[in-house]
Amino acid sequence: MALQQIVEETVIGLGYDLVEIERSAGGLLRITIDWPWQPGSDAFITVEDCEKVNRQLQFALEVDGVTYNRLEISSPGIDRPLRHEKDFERFAGELIDLTLKAPMGESAQGMVSANRKKFRGTLERDAAGTGWQIVWSDEPAVKPGQRISKKRVPAPLHALGFTLDELREARLAPVVDFKGRKPKAQA
Repeated sequence: MALQQIVEETVIGLGYDLVEIERSAGGLLRITIDWPWQPGSDAFITVEDCEKVNRQLQFALEVDGVTYNRLEISSPGIDRPLRHEKDFERFAGELIDLTLKAPMGESAQGMVSANRKKFRGTLERDAAGTGWQIVWSDEPAVKPGQRISKKRVPAPLHALGFTLDELREARLAPVVDFKGRKPKAQA
């Protein structure tokens, strides 16, 4: 049996989703798992979940004779990779980092550099509702304590439509708020 198939059957059999399999130097086999997506659910992978999958995978890999020096099971983390259509559906409206396989080229139409491949913006459905787009503004981030003039004209929003075949990589953008305070809601 192939490694991908063994791991996938074991992880799915335990009720989790397989996010990623990675083999590294030194015999490290890293498996990333997550809970299957259900709208409205925000369940997180715990250490106990990783331990459960680790124990089961050790047996399955030993039976099939897969060689590795160290097995590591982890959650996807705050910069979770987006690989499948269901991942994009799950994280629509979230801030993502996107890297294209090839530069935008002539399709840029002067809105951004034609050689640009990396973008950070909000993931949305396109106008037709069948594809995906990333929406961003090139306005610099506001620094803490900085005052913004009311006369300042906001930078325009840009949108770039893409297909999953055009992507090299897509990940959730890691957004960390160490202070734990949320901006005051505008009345």
